[in-house]
Amino acid sequence: MHSLSAKTNDRRYNEMMENEDLLARITLEPGKCGGRPCIRGLRIRVSDILDLLAEGASEKEILADYSFLEPDDIRAALTFAAAQARQVLLRVG
Repeated sequence: MHSLSAKTNDRRYNEMMENEDLLARITLEPGKCGGRPCIRGLRIRVSDILDLLAEGASEKEILADYSFLEPDDIRAALTFAAAQARQVLLRVG
């Protein structure tokens, strides 16, 4: 039987591994989309997906409009954005 702490650690480890799998969908290629983060090497940027979500598009609508996308691509975009938001920003000057 696992203790509560062990269950929490197991859950965190599983979430971390899942996030790594999702983040592996994000690609950066110098000659594609200006080197901005894209989904699986396709010409759709992470920011495009985030903009659609911010404008109120549902996952279902995005997947219908962009049939080459998969549900995990949307989750990957959100996971990438969350990781970027956790980065420390330094103000110089």
